[in-house]
Amino acid sequence: MGKELFNQLLESVKEAGKINKGLKAPSRKFSYSPLDVKAIRNKLHYSQAKFTMLIGVSPRTMQNWEQGRRQPAGPAQVLLRVASINPKAVQKALMMG
Repeated sequence: MGKELFNQLLESVKEAGKINKGLKAPSRKFSYSPLDVKAIRNKLHYSQAKFTMLIGVSPRTMQNWEQGRRQPAGPAQVLLRVASINPKAVQKALMMG
């Protein structure tokens, strides 16, 4: 690694430390709107019971998602985001299993 690249990386790490401590504002922020799980489920025309069975989560988890007490994470979040964009593809994939 060249000295110039090393110095750029070092500056970047120092800047990240300042941002983390609240001493500097980040140059950009990313925000994601919470998923509307109920709307996604409705697009697929599934009852809560059937949808929980198909995606492998408990009814309580589904209720927490739909009522906004919790947000899906990991693979469930990805599946729901894809379902919100292309419900037919997800429906087809879920019914294959």
